[in-house]
Amino acid sequence: MRTGSKAVPGTIARTSSFLDERLGAARFLNRNLRKIFPDHWSFLLGEIALYSFVILLLTGTFLTFWFKPSMGHVIYDGAYAPLKGVQMSEAYASTLEISFDVRGGLLVRQIHHWSALLFIGGMMIHALRVFFTGAYRKPRELTWIIGVTMLALALLEGLTGYSLPDDLLSGAGLRVTEGVIMSVPLVGTYVTFFLFGGEYPGDDVVSRFYSLHILLIPGALLALISAHLVLMWVQKHTQMPGKGRTRTNVVGAPLYPSFMAKTGAFFLFTLGAVAGLGTFAQINPVWLYGPYSPADISAGSQPDFYLGFLEGALRLMPAWEVNLLGTGHVGTVPLSVVVPALVPLGVVLTGMLLYPFIEQWITGDRREHHVLDRPRNNPHRTAIGMTAVVFYGVLWLLGANDEIASTFHISLNATTYAGRVLVIAGPVLAYVITYRICLGLQRSDADLIGHGVPTGVIRRLPGGAFTEAHTPLAEDIEAHLRGKEAVPVLTAPNGSSVPSPRMRGPVGRLRARMSVAYGGQKVPLDEEQERDRSLTP
Repeated sequence: MRTGSKAVPGTIARTSSFLDERLGAARFLNRNLRKIFPDHWSFLLGEIALYSFVILLLTGTFLTFWFKPSMGHVIYDGAYAPLKGVQMSEAYASTLEISFDVRGGLLVRQIHHWSALLFIGGMMIHALRVFFTGAYRKPRELTWIIGVTMLALALLEGLTGYSLPDDLLSGAGLRVTEGVIMSVPLVGTYVTFFLFGGEYPGDDVVSRFYSLHILLIPGALLALISAHLVLMWVQKHTQMPGKGRTRTNVVGAPLYPSFMAKTGAFFLFTLGAVAGLGTFAQINPVWLYGPYSPADISAGSQPDFYLGFLEGALRLMPAWEVNLLGTGHVGTVPLSVVVPALVPLGVVLTGMLLYPFIEQWITGDRREHHVLDRPRNNPHRTAIGMTAVVFYGVLWLLGANDEIASTFHISLNATTYAGRVLVIAGPVLAYVITYRICLGLQRSDADLIGHGVPTGVIRRLPGGAFTEAHTPLAEDIEAHLRGKEAVPVLTAPNGSSVPSPRMRGPVGRLRARMSVAYGGQKVPLDEEQERDRSLTP
């Protein structure tokens, strides 16, 4: 076998022929190594989460060699002098051992913690990118559902890992978790006793959380990530609108060598970032908190950012309860705990899962979408997304209402009452403001299409008036702006003005009104040109 004038070594040639004849490896590799990936910075957001997960697996494996998931009592006799002779759990003692006695243990533990924060933060930002650009639409609904499920599992994974060191801070968070589970009607008590192995705090919760944290949840996440990547690989990549980009092609660079070099470098950047944070930014110094005791509590304790919304919801909710089966503890449902625990996250996650199908039902759009929307071009969707962001942000911020009150010398009651107003008014204002901003940006695009780019050069016309000179848009920028598509609206069959029978009932009429409000071309790109022509004498 020869390539040009150079002979291929016989061993390589025979091995290559053997694999190709039996597995078709040559055709498989040729097809997949030349797969095109779009070249846009926003597509790297999902890779942040992916690489953070890889770092989590590597650092977590290292930590399992020394961590002891036991609540058995020991007397500490390690390197950290202030806690010598203190009784604590084996879990907490082994965490101190990792931090002070294992070479590189503290660095790896901090890298693990920072990677966990980056993993969940990267998933959130990636989900926002997918939502705002409409990348969840047909044929990617299943990919979106898998992504939302991974986000929910990541939150649970963070909760179980946060509780493992058995220090005073994690114990306070675990106490909140126990109260939330206990408040669930009918099954709360049984789940709590099963999880804790009896009355709180029990003797089994750390070992059971450990099994969830290193086996069950990572296994489920790994399976879902694999399915997510397979679906992404099999389906055509989405891409931003632009010159030469259509529903039938993908403009970008091939997997090999371009994308592999880029994604390899990005993995190293991610690793370098979390390693730098683990080296120079201290996080979760458990030795300062001491071992957990149900009788102790620390002021100003805060969970990691991804659980801050739960803390805020619990602090804002009034002390309401409902007696379903008469007075007494049997039928009492503490709404002050059940509602914050289940409603905010349930509304957001359920809304995310159902949104692709709700939008499809409203617009009647069943086409395949491979070119993304700019967020401004679907103002209602973007406004809904910002509503969820502000709702989460208010709850997250008010999870620290005691710190806010203490730092700024404000009444704690005043911050709580303000939070109760903001949690409702904030999302409404976010919707209205975002919608108006999107329309303004659409008008700006229409102005650029109609007049071009302002040059800053002022010219005097023969009649004495002054005007600013404009230059035409660059071809690629204009193609990017003209990639805008009107949001579909339900229409009568065959162009008739008579609606179909199923659209004549109350639900059908509501659907039609929602479709008109949600869809349509809010600001046509040629609006400015048409207005100028109407003003021309």
